[in-house]
Amino acid sequence: MNKQQLAAKIWESANRMRSKIEANEYKDYILGFIFYKYLSDQEHRWLKRQDYSEDDIKQYVNEDDAETVSNAQQSLGYFIAYKDMFSTWIGVGSDFTVDNVRTALSSFARLISPSHKKVFEGIFNTLETGLSKLGSDTKTQTKAVSDLIHLIDEIPMDGKSDYDVLGFIYEYLISQFAANAGKKAGEFYTPHEVSVLMSEIIAYHLNGRDEIKIYDPTSGSGSLLINIGHAIAKYMDDPNRIRYYAQELKANTYNLTRMNLVMRGILPDNIVTRNGDTLEEDWPYFDDSDPTGTYEPLYVDAVVSNPPYSQRWDPTEKENDLRYSRYGLAPKSKADYAFLLHDLYHLKPDGIMTIVLPHGVLFRGGEEGEIRKNLIEQNNIDAIIGLPANIFFGTGIPTIIIVLRQKRENTDVLIVDASKGFTKEGKNNKLRACDIRKITDTVTKRLEIPKYSKRVSRDEIRANNYNLNIPRYVDSSESAESWDIYASMFGGIPETELASLDKYWKAFPTLKDDLFETDGKYAKVQAADVKTAIKDNADVLEFMSAYRGRFADFGEKLSSELIDNAETLSIVKTEDEITTDIFSRFDDDSLVDKYVAYEIFNSAYTDISGDLELIQAEGMASVKVVDPLMDEKKKGDKIIEVQNGWKGHILPFDLVQRQLLSDNLSAIDAKKDRLSEIPSEYDTIIESLSEDDKETISDALNDMNDEFVTKNIPAMIKTLKADDPSSPLIAELQKAEKLNKEEKSLKSEVKKDSEALVLKTKETIENLTDTDAKMLLEKKWIAPIVDGIMALPDAIIDALAKKVTELSSKYSDTYQDIENEIHDTEKSLSEMMSELTGSLEDIEGIEEFRKMLE
Repeated sequence: MNKQQLAAKIWESANRMRSKIEANEYKDYILGFIFYKYLSDQEHRWLKRQDYSEDDIKQYVNEDDAETVSNAQQSLGYFIAYKDMFSTWIGVGSDFTVDNVRTALSSFARLISPSHKKVFEGIFNTLETGLSKLGSDTKTQTKAVSDLIHLIDEIPMDGKSDYDVLGFIYEYLISQFAANAGKKAGEFYTPHEVSVLMSEIIAYHLNGRDEIKIYDPTSGSGSLLINIGHAIAKYMDDPNRIRYYAQELKANTYNLTRMNLVMRGILPDNIVTRNGDTLEEDWPYFDDSDPTGTYEPLYVDAVVSNPPYSQRWDPTEKENDLRYSRYGLAPKSKADYAFLLHDLYHLKPDGIMTIVLPHGVLFRGGEEGEIRKNLIEQNNIDAIIGLPANIFFGTGIPTIIIVLRQKRENTDVLIVDASKGFTKEGKNNKLRACDIRKITDTVTKRLEIPKYSKRVSRDEIRANNYNLNIPRYVDSSESAESWDIYASMFGGIPETELASLDKYWKAFPTLKDDLFETDGKYAKVQAADVKTAIKDNADVLEFMSAYRGRFADFGEKLSSELIDNAETLSIVKTEDEITTDIFSRFDDDSLVDKYVAYEIFNSAYTDISGDLELIQAEGMASVKVVDPLMDEKKKGDKIIEVQNGWKGHILPFDLVQRQLLSDNLSAIDAKKDRLSEIPSEYDTIIESLSEDDKETISDALNDMNDEFVTKNIPAMIKTLKADDPSSPLIAELQKAEKLNKEEKSLKSEVKKDSEALVLKTKETIENLTDTDAKMLLEKKWIAPIVDGIMALPDAIIDALAKKVTELSSKYSDTYQDIENEIHDTEKSLSEMMSELTGSLEDIEGIEEFRKMLE
C-alpha cells in the first residue's frame, strides 16, 4: 500500500476499535503510540548504524550499559531499553500486558537527555495517565492496547521510502479526528489546505535566506509550522537551517505539536517549544538558570497562527506591554487583535506573518477600530484574503487571512475575495489546489483581478473610516440580469450586452461579424448554427491549432519525466517542475484558465504520487504485481478479511482489460447488454395478452423474472395444450419460457466469463512486457492529464456558443410577437366556442365570454 492507502486503512481500523471513547480523546492514545513507535524504531536504526547486531541490541541495550545510554542520549536526546522497544512489545505476543507500556513510559521520562528536556519532557503524560480509560481492569486495558499496537505495527519504518510515512499518517489521523470531533476540532487543527496557502505566501517572501526562524504562538498540532518548513525547504539547500518555535496553552495539544515536529525529521536542536498562555506569558528567550543574564526577546522571520476566535482575555495592566503599546489594547471580550499584535511584535523588520481571524476584525469599532487604524497608518497590513465559509472544522463562520509585515515599500493594501473558490466535501468546504495557487499568485505578485482582487490606497481606506470589510472594495457578486426595453419590444441583441463577451471578440477579431448582423446598437444572429459557425471561424481555428501546438509535446514530456525516471525522481520537485511548465504554456492565452489546467494536473498527480511511492520502494517490477482483493466479513464479534479475487498492485484491472483484453471484455459486455434487454421483452409479452389471459396467469405475471417461471410455466403450457390446444396464450408462455432459459444461461455465462477474465487479467499483468507496462502507465497517468487539458479550448467554445444562444433567445420573442400569439389564441378559442351547443343559458354565457375575448 502507498501511504494514503495505509493511512486510510489505519483510520478505518482505529475507528472500529475506539468503541465508546470520543474521537478527540482516542487520538491521544493512537497518536501517542505512533510517536513511541517512531522513537523506538529511530533508536533501533541508530543502533544498527553503530554496528550493533540484533543479538547485541538484545544483550547490551539496557539501562545497565551506561555507555550505550549516554551515546543514545547524546545522539537522539533519549534512550529506550530493548525490553521497552515497540518491536519487543510485538514480539512477546501473549505475554504482553499494559504494564509493559507503563514501565516503558516511566523509564523514557527518566532517561531523557538534560539537553532535550524541552523537546521530550512530559510528552507521554496524556498517554500514560489515560491508559486506565481503555478498560475497567488490567485484562481489558491489555486487550485494547495490544489491538492498538498491532494496528500501528503495520506502518513501515524500514527506511526504503524517501517520504515521511509516519508523519503523513500522523497528520492524516489528526485531520480525521478533527473532522469527527465537532467544535473541539478547531482547538488543535488547521485544515491542510489553509495551512498550505499560508505557508506558500510566507515561503515566497523568505526565498533566498540561508537561516530562518519561524514561530506559531497557538501551535495546535503543529501543522502550520510543518507546512511552512516544507514550503521554505523547496528554496533552501539545507532544511536543517530552519528553526521552529511553538507555543501552545493546552498540555494535550502541546504534546501533539512536539510529536509532530519530531516525527517530521526536524532535528531536536531546531525545535523550541513552550507550554503556556501566549497572551499572558510572552516569550522572551532565556535560560532558566540565569533569566536575567540570558534574556533575549524572540524575533523571527515568520509568524503563522490560527488562534481561537473572539475569545475573552484579560487586558488588565497590559497598557505598557511592548506588544500592544504602539497600537492599543483589544477589548476583553475579543482577543483577536491581541493575538495579531503579539504575532506582529515578534517579527523581524524584514519578516512576514499570516494569521487567520473572523471577518469582524475588519469592521468592528471601538478599541478594535482604533487598533485597525494604527495598523493601517503604520503601514503593517499587506493583504487581506477572504476565505470561503464553513472551511474550518467546528465553525461555519467565514474567516480571513491577514498578511502583515513590519516594514513595507508600498502603502496600499491588497484585498482578495477568494470566498467563491472551493469544492464541497462532506459538511465542509475545501480549497482546491487551483484555489490555493490562484490566491498565492495574486498575493505574491499583488495582482488586480476584476471581481477578485484590488490594491486599495491608504487614502481610500481613510475615506472609509478605516473599515476594511471586503465587499466595500471588491464586489465578487454576480451581475444582476438586465433587460433592454427597445430589444424587448422590437427584437435584436443590444450591443451593450454583447460587450460582456469582449474577451472573445478580442481573441477572435472576425468572429463577431460571422455571427451577427448589426446596426451598431442592436444585432441579430445570422448564423444558422451558432456552434458550428464559431468552430469554423478562421480565428477560432487558428486559436485551437496554436493551443494544440503549445501542448503537442506535453504528453511525451510527462511520460519521459514520470515513467522513465519513476524510480529516481523527486516526487515533490517534479510536481513543481511540471506545474511551472504548465503555467509557462499559458503565457499568451487570455481565454483558457490556467488554474483549471493546473487543477486537472494536480488532481491526477495525487494518485500518481501514490504509485510513484510504491515504485520507488519496490522498483518498476511492482507494476507487474497483483495483490489479493480482500473483503471484510463479520465472524462472531470479529471483523475478518477474506479474499474475493485479485487487484493490480498499481495497474487497475479494468484498465488492463480495456487495453489488452478488449475482446474478452466486449463479449461479456454483449451478454450483459442482452440481459438488460430481457425484462422489456417480458413486458412486451405481458402487454400482448388479453385481459382474460392475464387473469389466467396473474400469479406468473407477478413473478415473471423469478423461479416461478421455471417451475410453473411448463405445467401451464401442458394444461393449456390439453384443455385448449388452439389458445394463443400457449405461444406467449413458450416465449416467456424460452426467455427465462436464455436469462439463466446468460447469468451463468457472465459469472463464469467474469471469473475467467479476472484470472486472465492477473496472468496478463504478471507477464507484461516493459513496452506494455509503459503503455498502461501512460494510459493511467498521462492520458487523463493530457486529455483534460486538451479539452479546455472546446469547453471555451461551448461556453461561448451557449452564451450567444441565450442572448439570442432572450430577445427572440418581442412584445408584439407575444401580443400577436395571444390574439391568435383568443381568436381560435372564440371560433371553437361558437361551435358549442347547450341550453339557452349556456349559449348566452358562451356568447358573453366570446365578447370578452374579442
